[in-house]
Amino acid sequence: MTSPEVEQASEPLVADIEQQLSALFRRARSASMMMARRVHPDMDAAGYALISQVEFMGGAGVGVRASDVAQSLGLDKSTVSRGITQLESLGLLERVGDPDDGRARLLKLTELGAERFGALRAQRQLQFRALLTRWNPEDLADLGRLLGRLNGDLS
Repeated sequence: MTSPEVEQASEPLVADIEQQLSALFRRARSASMMMARRVHPDMDAAGYALISQVEFMGGAGVGVRASDVAQSLGLDKSTVSRGITQLESLGLLERVGDPDDGRARLLKLTELGAERFGALRAQRQLQFRALLTRWNPEDLADLGRLLGRLNGDLS
């Protein structure tokens, strides 16, 4: 097939993918808001994204720099700073000294933040497992591989 033929054949496939991703993104936004409220009634979806990224990047309570969180989320540092301030005021996040650089501060979840986020994450994983038990292992492997590829292409 020539390039125009490939493009023409791909057009309905791309349209279907766009439609399915739009539906997934809508559901994800709604779920993020709901999960944020479960962690803390005053937390919004943006706060949930921040706390999730701090937990993911800071693993084992080591902590992570705010600039690294901003970069990984594709957000401006000032936006992340405002979110961090909100999470600190809710008692979910704290700034601690960086053992490798006395001038720097690292973000980490407080005990309360880790407890609430951990409980929600465990519940969410149970729900995913229950949903995905109906899928065969090959489909799960394909989904993981293709989502990884898509996320890589989007970054």
